Amino acid sequence: MTTTKQAIAQLRALGDPVKAVEMHKYHKVDRPYLGIANPVIDEQVKSWRAQGDLDARLALAKGLWKGNTHEGRIAAAKLLTQARIRPDDAGAWALIASWVPDFDGWAVADHACIAGQKRLVADPSRLDQVANWTTSEHMWTRRAALVMTLPWTKQNNPKPADLAIRERVLRWAAGYVTDHDWFIQKAIASWLRDLSKHDPARVQAFLDAHQADMKPFAVKEAGRKLPR
Repeated sequence: MTTTKQAIAQLRALGDPVKAVEMHKYHKVDRPYLGIANPVIDEQVKSWRAQGDLDARLALAKGLWKGNTHEGRIAAAKLLTQARIRPDDAGAWALIASWVPDFDGWAVADHACIAGQKRLVADPSRLDQVANWTTSEHMWTRRAALVMTLPWTKQNNPKPADLAIRERVLRWAAGYVTDHDWFIQKAIASWLRDLSKHDPARVQAFLDAHQADMKPFAVKEAGRKLPR
């Protein structure tokens, strides 16, 4: 299995210094950038994933995250982004959850949240842990509670348990509406917009109750897909 040191060296060899500067300016998060496009990272991750067992992948993901490059952290998340992790995904979930306090920008956070979505769908009881994030003083942790639960906006035929989760997350979102941080408002809007494609009545009810406290751009985005 590729070691963390080898993996970071492979990523650096693929980097583009000019693109790295552009990425730093775009993301505005102060960490090293290598200048690698996501499809290239995907190919590297595919190669690494094929080499070792779950424990080895967890170790590599942990090392890449600690390495703190933009691309290394994205690669770490991608190593754990799959619907099924056998025989036991507890280690993967624990690692992803441990990253949440480190979130400091949308790009890395969203890749990690996509990996987290798979683990929440695999075991929805983990939402009890996510619920604790909603009262964090760390904005990115609060935001992660909405981004990681996006799969519950997308079901066409939700079961009663899924509907209960929708209601639970909407209560979290209702608690966020007076937080006018752009990223929080965008997360609320995105959750509602995606839900509106499958459950417009719940979205309309939420907006009727809470739109006065939301930023105008968030209200507009949340209702963009509602039937007219």
